[in-house]
Parts: sequence; C-alpha cells; structure tokens
Amino acid sequence: MTRMNLAEVAPAGYRAVLALEQYVRGAVDRSTLDLVKLRASILNGCAFCVDMHSTDALAAGESSRRLFAVAAWREAPFFTEAERAALALTDAVTRLGEHGVPDDVWAAAEKHWAAEGTANLILAIATINVWNRVAVSTRMPPPPEPAPAGHPTPADQPAPADRSTAAGRPAAD
Repeated sequence: MTRMNLAEVAPAGYRAVLALEQYVRGAVDRSTLDLVKLRASILNGCAFCVDMHSTDALAAGESSRRLFAVAAWREAPFFTEAERAALALTDAVTRLGEHGVPDDVWAAAEKHWAAEGTANLILAIATINVWNRVAVSTRMPPPPEPAPAGHPTPADQPAPADRSTAAGRPAAD
C-alpha cells in the first residue's frame, strides 16, 4: 500500500519535479531517455518505474530484446556507442560514490553527447533518480497487469454466494 501521494501532500514540490521531467523529455532523444530511465530504475529497485518505463518504451516501438538487455547492457551487443556512454553515465550517477563519476565515463559521454547533451543526460539521470526515490520510499506499486484478451479479470467474475451461517461457520452441504 502506498504510504502517501506526494502530489497531494507537497503539490508545489511535485510540480517542480514534473517541470524538470518535461524539460528532459524535450532535451534527450526518446530512445536514449527510455534506456536511461529503465536502467536507473533497475539499479534502484523501483518496480513501479521499471514497469512504467518498460511499458512506455515498448509502446513507443522499442524492442523487447533491447529492454530485457538493459540489465546486462555491458555484455549485450544491442546498443550503440552513444547509448553505451549514456548507460555508463547512468550507472555512475545513480551509484554515485565518494569519488563521483569516473573520468573515462565522463569523457565517453562528452565524446558522444558533447557538453550540452551530457548536461541534459545528467539532468535526466538525476530526475529519474528523484522519481525512483519517491516511488520506492512511498511504496508505489505497479498497476495490476491487465488480463490477456479473452480471459476474464477478477472484476468480471460473479461474487461467490455467501455460504456462511449466522455463527460464521460454513454451511453444511
């Protein structure tokens, strides 16, 4: 169960994060942004965000094979050098330790994304880390999975007849 809805409890702060989200959506190409969001969400253990970003990426035309491989991107052959630089930067920023982002990771990001692109990636990574921390700390669950076509959902099933007696015991057959 969700602990709180930040949009209701702290609406001004929530809107500020949404504004940053809108900025990065316009500043980083969709495919790279989807990969970055999914990777950070995996690293942070955010089930809500992993579900949302993988579902959104699939709907936008991303291949399931590439999405499955994000968890092991270093070994997977499905990513461009620019995407690999973005994923390495995502790993470094998300797992930010006492030594910060390694120089080789930074250099690869700037090689493929230039200064402005790297800055926008940093903002995108920081933003998804905010969302991950909000979702994990407030225990936001992913939505229920829809039933496959032709399969009834629990809501479609008739309620079972009440077979209890006034004493709360099952009725004898």
